[in-house]
Amino acid sequence: MSPARVSVACMIDADPPADAAPDDEGGATLRVVSATSVPFADVEAVFGTRGDPATCWCQWYKLRGAEWESASREELRERLREQLAAPGTGPGIIAYDGETPVGWCAVEPRSGLERLRHSPVASASPDADFDDASIWAVTCFVVPRAFRRRGVGRALAAAAVATA
Repeated sequence: MSPARVSVACMIDADPPADAAPDDEGGATLRVVSATSVPFADVEAVFGTRGDPATCWCQWYKLRGAEWESASREELRERLREQLAAPGTGPGIIAYDGETPVGWCAVEPRSGLERLRHSPVASASPDADFDDASIWAVTCFVVPRAFRRRGVGRALAAAAVATA
C-alpha cells in the first residue's frame, strides 16, 4: 500500500529505511516487529507505569466517550492484551534494541478506531468509506525517555508505513 493511503494522526518528517534506523551515535540497529508476536511483558515495559501510555493502553481512539470514561486503567490494559492475542491484524508494532523493547507504535486499519471516525481529520479524508480496511491509521508512538533521540520513532514510523 502506498503511503498516500495511510491515514496518519501525527506528522513525520523523515524517510528512514523501512526496517531499521541507527541510533544517534551510529550504534546498534533497531528491529521492529508486530506486537502480536512478542510477550505482553515487553509491551508493558515500553508503556511503563506512569503517564499517558500506562493510563490509555492505546484504547482512546477505540472507545467512545462514556465507554472510555467508565473503563479502569486495568480494563484498558486487558483490552490491549486481548487485542494482541486475537487472530488477525494486531493493533501495533514494537521496536527492540537488541533484546530490549524500546518503543511502540499503534498502527491498524482505521475502521476499528471509533473515535477517529468522528474526528475532523478523518472526515476531511478524500476516502469516503471509513470502513475500508485497506486504509490504516497511526494513532500513537511511545518511546520511553531513556531511549529517545536514538532513531526509535523514525524506525517505528517507517515500519508503520511498511505495515500498512
